Amino acid sequence: MPNTYRGEIEAELGGERRTLVLTLGALAELESAFGADDLMALAERFGSGRVSARDLIRILGAGLRGAGLSVRDEEVAAMTVAGGASSYVRIAAELIAATFDDKQGMS
Repeated sequence: MPNTYRGEIEAELGGERRTLVLTLGALAELESAFGADDLMALAERFGSGRVSARDLIRILGAGLRGAGLSVRDEEVAAMTVAGGASSYVRIAAELIAATFDDKQGMS
């Protein structure tokens, strides 16, 4: 069960239910990968609504690694998901919302 207070989500990737979370280290990894100077620049990039397949691989990979899974981006690229491309986008969007949305997990 994911801990939404910590920004965790759960998604089925590669035929397995997995927890994803963008820890501080995972966010630093994404800043570097996307050439973002800071978290605000990273959030703005994500907020643009435009992502490439390569972006999705990086986001999902960072989320899996943040949750403690030792996985390379090449392995993430080979993971399947029910629903195709739109499901990859949905999972990444949920992960980003869980990370940057102050209301996530609050009732």
